[in-house]
Amino acid sequence: MLKLWEPILADLAAGPLDLGPRRFGLVAACDGGLLEVSGLSVPVGAMCRVSHAPGQSLAAEVIGFRNGRTMMMLLGDMILLRPGARVWAEGRPGLLPVGEAFLGRAVDGEGLPIDGGFAIHSRMEWPSGGVRTSALDRSPVRLPFDTGVRALNALTTFGVGQRIGVMAGSGVGKSVLIDMIARGASADIVIVGLIGERAREVSDFVERHMNAAKKDKTVVVAVPADHAPNLRLRGAMLATSMAEHFRARGRRVLLIMDSLTRVAHAAREIGLLLGEPGAARGYPPSALATITKLVERAGNSAASGGSVTGLYTVLADGDNQDDPVVDTARSILDGHIVLSRDLAQRGQYPAVDIAASLSRVMNDIVPPEHQQLARQFRALTASYEANRDLVLMGAYRAGADPQLDRAIAMHERLAAFLGQPQGDIVDLGRSAAQLAALLGG
Repeated sequence: MLKLWEPILADLAAGPLDLGPRRFGLVAACDGGLLEVSGLSVPVGAMCRVSHAPGQSLAAEVIGFRNGRTMMMLLGDMILLRPGARVWAEGRPGLLPVGEAFLGRAVDGEGLPIDGGFAIHSRMEWPSGGVRTSALDRSPVRLPFDTGVRALNALTTFGVGQRIGVMAGSGVGKSVLIDMIARGASADIVIVGLIGERAREVSDFVERHMNAAKKDKTVVVAVPADHAPNLRLRGAMLATSMAEHFRARGRRVLLIMDSLTRVAHAAREIGLLLGEPGAARGYPPSALATITKLVERAGNSAASGGSVTGLYTVLADGDNQDDPVVDTARSILDGHIVLSRDLAQRGQYPAVDIAASLSRVMNDIVPPEHQQLARQFRALTASYEANRDLVLMGAYRAGADPQLDRAIAMHERLAAFLGQPQGDIVDLGRSAAQLAALLGG
């Protein structure tokens, strides 16, 4: 037990002693979680505490200024908050806790443990907005990334340092697919950000992965849907900052964000609360810009040799692939996987729509033979799906289209190749070999 206190006592002894006066402000107004505080000058991004009862306080984050007052947003409920409550700053503004101490742990958006374990002690910090580097510091994607999913490895091969989106409507299997990738992917560190999801889903994910063989190299940052929007946004920044920290130390990191749409929803709530006009279907410009800023922080680092391979789920509201969040994510990502509700209803899992899915770096990381086989598979699948109604009605006459004839003959084997049980792991080499065996003969 004494060993747990040794690093804390050492840091207290090494830290400077602050004997300056403690400044505080007063709550002047409260509207839907948005606080106006007078008498306290702190920068945007600073964390503060609001005293709402004797010996108790609430956390709040500075998000702007207005008419000489500091605008803050609570990270929790506003119950028992009263006018004139004292507010004081704490911590260092714009910095988030990171480090090896978080490996094997599940934390919330503030970096506090939610897995029932001991408190996490780490002196390392990272800017919440990331460390801006030159565009030339991002080395190109040249190595394949093994996901453990046969359809993705063979037909939309990912690269180390690539940013990929998994796009689908609700209930089509996005979370199941990223669960398979988190289990089967080859990476030094796995950072999982469960942002705005169901609390039951968070509990299930932590139970599965915090007891698995990869526990010691996994970090879970979970902020369920019932939490404040700025806490959800802070959770996404914490997960990304954690990934950047390990990349700066030369590690290969897999960053999974579920979901990018919930992050945009949180940014939309904050933007509308600050009076920003809704532009694209209610999304203010800052909400869509938040997606771009988060995604651009992933990638390879030429300086450290590390990498962050980003996997982001994107919820298509109403299965609309032209939704502003989906369209913005598709334009900035290096590839996208589209899950089809029709395929899911036929019992194909994962329900990957190969014709609509794309990896923009695949041609740079796989041999020409593999590229040719993948194109053949796509052509056969697209040909069958385009004429599926004619085939089922018996209106197609065999011999009219040789490619369609082959697609009909191979349909069951093609569908079986795309399907994969949730617990199975098929590595990159086996995936390519099975694709060659399917089409090469």
